[in-house]
Amino acid sequence: MLKIIFLVLMSGGLPVAMAMAGSALLYIMWTGNLPAFVVVHRMISGIDSFPLLAVPFFIFAGNLMNNAGITNRIYNFALALVGWLKGGLGHVNVVGSVIFAGMSGTAIADAAGLGTIEIKAMKDHGYDTEFAVGVTAASATLGPIIPPSLPFVIYGMMANVSVGALFLAGILPGILMALLMMVTVAYFAHKNGWGADIKFEWPRVIKALTELAVVIVWPLALYYLITGLGMPAQATVVIGLLVLFAADKIFNFQAVLPIMTPVLLIGGMTTGIFTPTEGAIAACIWAMVLGFVWYRTLSLKMFIKVSLDTVETTATVLFIVAAASIFGWMLTATGVTTAIGEWVLGFTTEPWMFLLLANLLMLFVGCFLEPTAAITILVPILVPICQKLGIDLVHFGLVMVLNLMIGLLHPPMGMVLFVLARVAKLSVERTTMAILPWLFPLLLSLGIITYFPSLVLWLPKLVF
Repeated sequence: MLKIIFLVLMSGGLPVAMAMAGSALLYIMWTGNLPAFVVVHRMISGIDSFPLLAVPFFIFAGNLMNNAGITNRIYNFALALVGWLKGGLGHVNVVGSVIFAGMSGTAIADAAGLGTIEIKAMKDHGYDTEFAVGVTAASATLGPIIPPSLPFVIYGMMANVSVGALFLAGILPGILMALLMMVTVAYFAHKNGWGADIKFEWPRVIKALTELAVVIVWPLALYYLITGLGMPAQATVVIGLLVLFAADKIFNFQAVLPIMTPVLLIGGMTTGIFTPTEGAIAACIWAMVLGFVWYRTLSLKMFIKVSLDTVETTATVLFIVAAASIFGWMLTATGVTTAIGEWVLGFTTEPWMFLLLANLLMLFVGCFLEPTAAITILVPILVPICQKLGIDLVHFGLVMVLNLMIGLLHPPMGMVLFVLARVAKLSVERTTMAILPWLFPLLLSLGIITYFPSLVLWLPKLVF
């Protein structure tokens, strides 16, 4: 009965969060077994969680980066690094999304932030609008895979899994996805006879590679000083940051400091300097230092606007989590999750078959539900089955999030689809057709990540 009420409310056009909370309330009132106040109590307790504090701070950090001119620096760095390849701006699109994913944590922010710059640049250089939209949509899915990631925070809280382990688990799969997308760009470039978008110049490429080397060597040097020589972590990081700022001033780096955002987050969590939630606060402080002090691209007026946008987005996300919390609790209380688990285990006890069925289910659900709502509904149903079949929950979390990110590219509820249709001034139908060829690298990545869990779990096991 609960599922029927939910589907009726959804089909009536009610927002998914209202449909979940409303169906739980109506079911309780219809059965009369519990007081209606249980709905409010469960919704409040559903968001009364310390890890969820990371949500508003990661949103705030992403918004600050997006509004402080950081996206232009990332784009110019990616252009210098790979713009000289055939199909240059397509490769720039993917590399830019890899970098921006380390700051935003969401696919929609990536599509709306970098997407606006990238699509315009690609159209100005003569690329088909459909190709520009397709590669931008595909690369936007990297946002929640490469840390930090809001969906990982939600999943970690719901499934009682380490958020730090989930963040580390997303690094290698994110690189794999980016490589497959760049192979797809190279295929289209070869097929259509596209050349490079900038001339190959050694000074420009060497400077970009130098910045990349700094991003890699700097955290390794700090890690050695902290663990190998036993230097105090906090003092070492402060000294290291001062050296980094001095180097940026001397060599006028394009994007070293913005790229350091995920490095600082992952490094801080693995060395125990801060938790993922505290890391989200550190990311906000880092974004404000860059915007207000270093680059001086943030104004007080812009800061207020960013803060209000963050409040609005946070309220939306947490209301969905609260509504899904009562709905998930009702599914468990009424025995729905147990019945589904028994049915699945009666159908198959093979992990590979369950993962195949779960992928199909999550791809379907992702087309209709916003990722936060989908995670909070699916976790109570699928995670107990994973535990019985011995499937690692960190691995399954990555599989779930990637499925739901692919769902963002499809109608009827694909938010990335609608954002890019508006940015590119294309109809939803043409935008959908533009995205279709890019499902191949995404689904291939999904298959590899699903059935080769060592790719996902190697880094978390190495660190934790």
